[in-house]
Amino acid sequence: MATSMTTDEPPSSQSSSRPRSGEKRAGEKNWLEKLFGAFSAEPKSRDELLDIIKDAAENQLVDAEALSIIEGALDVSSQQVREIMIPRSQMVVVSLQDKPEEFLPKIIESGHSRFPVIGDSVDDIRGILLAKDLLPLVLKGVEDFQLEDIIRPANIIPESKRLNILLREFRENRYHMAVVIDEYGGVSGVVTIEDILEEIVGEIEDETDEEEADSFIRKVGDNDFIVKALTPIEDFNEYFESELSDEEFDTVGGLIMQSFGHLPGRDEVTRLGDFMFRVLYADNRQIHLLRVSRMEKPVEEDG
Repeated sequence: MATSMTTDEPPSSQSSSRPRSGEKRAGEKNWLEKLFGAFSAEPKSRDELLDIIKDAAENQLVDAEALSIIEGALDVSSQQVREIMIPRSQMVVVSLQDKPEEFLPKIIESGHSRFPVIGDSVDDIRGILLAKDLLPLVLKGVEDFQLEDIIRPANIIPESKRLNILLREFRENRYHMAVVIDEYGGVSGVVTIEDILEEIVGEIEDETDEEEADSFIRKVGDNDFIVKALTPIEDFNEYFESELSDEEFDTVGGLIMQSFGHLPGRDEVTRLGDFMFRVLYADNRQIHLLRVSRMEKPVEEDG
């Protein structure tokens, strides 16, 4: 009978080809891993990492200030001391032979808290003087005072030392200033923990900077200047005796933006007239701070 034939049939072949539940879950997991792997954007370089962070800033997942700090921290890992040190010509030093009435006015005028102490010359570093260690002068008087009794050992480092390594040493050894020497052993400058932190978070102003708070241009080296982007072009030209055009823009930042053709990021460089401009700080809306140096004009050959 037809009914007996249907009951004697083996189970449908379709059920034997259907994947088991465990195999199905494994297949779905592999497919999901491939899908998410295709969309994952693990950075392969520093530039790719910055692009991801900038995208996060554009989507308001990271604010502009945090973006600037992250960029600064990444830059510090690739910078060397020679790029940010206070040059030898700008150092404020105290001679070991000086009497308090000779070096105290210099210390008060500078507003610094630490000073290299030298012997016969700047290359003869004897130690570091902390301004706070001069307080006993108030109690003991000048007669009992000996400078060599209060100076601290100087930390000597090469120009090629990387900033991230130096920052770690500053923190671990709890010192805030180091003397920088060149390949021949001569003193080429000094660097402080504040100099490194400013590379990360931007300019740090304290109560000693009040006189310069309203200044748009600050000299930091023989041919090196910190210039606020909001500096009026007229003031810039007057300071540098230059002739940058102010027909289209009122500020230096406007000229620099036009020169780049886009909103530049930290450490981007452009040349304008006889000047080289490097962006020190910019957010996602405008440029804030620039480092400026005047380019040397090539010597014209006769004929």
